Amino acid sequence: MLPVRSQAFIRQTLSVCRFTGCWQFQHSGSDVLKQSTARHYRSQPTHGIGRYRHLLPPEKDPKKKGKLATKEIKPKSDCEYGFVNLQVSGYNMTLVEHFTQYIHNFCNRFSIKVEESYANPTKTTEVMLLPEHGNKMFVDSVLTFHERVIQVSGLSSTFSPILIEVLLMNQPEGVNLLVKEHTEADYQSRFKSRPDLENLMASIN
Repeated sequence: MLPVRSQAFIRQTLSVCRFTGCWQFQHSGSDVLKQSTARHYRSQPTHGIGRYRHLLPPEKDPKKKGKLATKEIKPKSDCEYGFVNLQVSGYNMTLVEHFTQYIHNFCNRFSIKVEESYANPTKTTEVMLLPEHGNKMFVDSVLTFHERVIQVSGLSSTFSPILIEVLLMNQPEGVNLLVKEHTEADYQSRFKSRPDLENLMASIN
């Protein structure tokens, strides 16, 4: 027979062992449950399927605009022109812009290839007025001259008279229309001249 103290110690030890084993079993069971319900993908079962962005080359930053490359002037043939510029100009920007859109839509409708459409730098003219009594002139008004250019290619010599006639019939009042072949000078006119910078570069070189 064991003493009373020894029996009490054995009972306490057995109860502690049972509690520890039960807690370990519950803890391991909860871990298995978490592992079985955890997703190895991010958000959806189909995550990552059909990705193609990583296969494409990196896109250029749209804020970093490089200098436009000079395009070769397409030579004309016997039956069609090369590059033709349709220049629309006037003092009313709304009329100039709407007539430019009309020409662009007309070219798209009749399968005339539009290479590009751009705006030339706006020109400003100050009207000076000399009063009757006085020698100092002051600014009476400021006129802004707007110009838009639509460059087309592959215009046939048989369709060009029809195109010009239709455009002249729908030309708004106060808007000028000029049809001419594209030249290198037309390309350079798109950029504002910087005489100070050009002189500085010439002196450095």
